[in-house]
Amino acid sequence: MKRYCLALDLINDASLIAEYKAYHAKVWPEIMESIKSSGIQHLAIYSVENRLFMIMETSDEFSFESKNKADLANLKVQEWEKLMWNYQQALPNSKEGEKWRLMEQIFKL
Repeated sequence: MKRYCLALDLINDASLIAEYKAYHAKVWPEIMESIKSSGIQHLAIYSVENRLFMIMETSDEFSFESKNKADLANLKVQEWEKLMWNYQQALPNSKEGEKWRLMEQIFKL
């Protein structure tokens, strides 16, 4: 099993943050299926103010490249991503179009 941690910001607006959380209380079934079918076994998103932190635990075969390719071919995932971008904003120093950024582990007990 592999573990990945990623970060992303939301637009710093209380009503937009509340809407984003409401969508994640009822994630579309097609999105849940795309996550599971990619090899992601556990996924959790945490928030503090407008900062998001995602923990993904995946099968050993999981790859971001394969997940991205499948997502680009899935119209429902593309619809979800377009909708979510109304609430999200890239972290400082992100590349053009880059959303969730992989975090570096700097400590482990």
